[in-house]
Amino acid sequence: MSATTTGADHGAPPRLVHHALVYGSDGHFVSVTAPFCQEGLAAGDKVLAVTTAANIALLRAALGRDADDVEFVEAAGWYDAPGRTLAAYDRYVQVHQDGRRRVRVIGEPVWQGRSAAEETEWIRYESALNAAFAGQPAWIVCPYDERVLPGRIVAEARRTHPALLTPGGVRPSDAYVEPESFTCDADALPLPPPPPDPLADFPFDGDLHLMRGLVRAAVAPLGMSEERVGLLLLAVNEVVSNAVEHGGGHGRLVVWAEGPVVVCDVTDPGRMERSLPGFRTPEPTATRGYGLWVVRRVCDLLEIRTGPAGTQIRLRLSRA
Repeated sequence: MSATTTGADHGAPPRLVHHALVYGSDGHFVSVTAPFCQEGLAAGDKVLAVTTAANIALLRAALGRDADDVEFVEAAGWYDAPGRTLAAYDRYVQVHQDGRRRVRVIGEPVWQGRSAAEETEWIRYESALNAAFAGQPAWIVCPYDERVLPGRIVAEARRTHPALLTPGGVRPSDAYVEPESFTCDADALPLPPPPPDPLADFPFDGDLHLMRGLVRAAVAPLGMSEERVGLLLLAVNEVVSNAVEHGGGHGRLVVWAEGPVVVCDVTDPGRMERSLPGFRTPEPTATRGYGLWVVRRVCDLLEIRTGPAGTQIRLRLSRA
């Protein structure tokens, strides 16, 4: 069996290949992932497997001695926030590719325990990866265990991956949507309103120093470390400065706490026209376009709604 050889043209310069693996048994998982790893090692590729502890054990057993040449990471620690996960994969590929061979990745997203908002943004992450990594020498296979995942998650995998990897080979996904056109069901719905008694609720303009002072004062009772406060101020400053420059010069900021998380809601009257804001890494020579890219890497979650009535950006950062 060779489930992987038709997935990439090794005579061409390496570029992104992004497949979903929808599996329904341990045997199904191993029958696809083990050959994927072995063929990669034979080709001289770097191989990384980010999956569950149980699947790591299965894959190690199937690979035998070859397992020593595969790097294994448990998914729970790797898939902590969409922006940070994207950055982690980017760093890994940059370190391990050599311009001729690609990096092979088994990357199994974590879906259990996610809120509806988190689920939406992880689905968006899977779509945006196609654009963010378009020119990268990476071959990423994302397993989806249909024994335990809701049907809606498995259905979204077919929309966010250009092709499916099966024991019989690669087949295109008829449901695939290009990332620039991709939307989630939640995008048509407004974000839940802030609580009636937030920590702060105030208008802002170009005085970013004043804005940062008000946010710092608002979160002071929460007992956050200076490092966490600094990260929060960095993220809020980038979003607000974006709103000032592109959203009419003014807006409104609401800050509140949800358990262990600080939430900041930034609204302005402008409409965001860019697709996939903050997902693509700016060119090294770029002097602009870093704002939301930085925010996605700092925050645990970033939600954006934009339309004729204006733009709303909600960011979440854990207090510790």
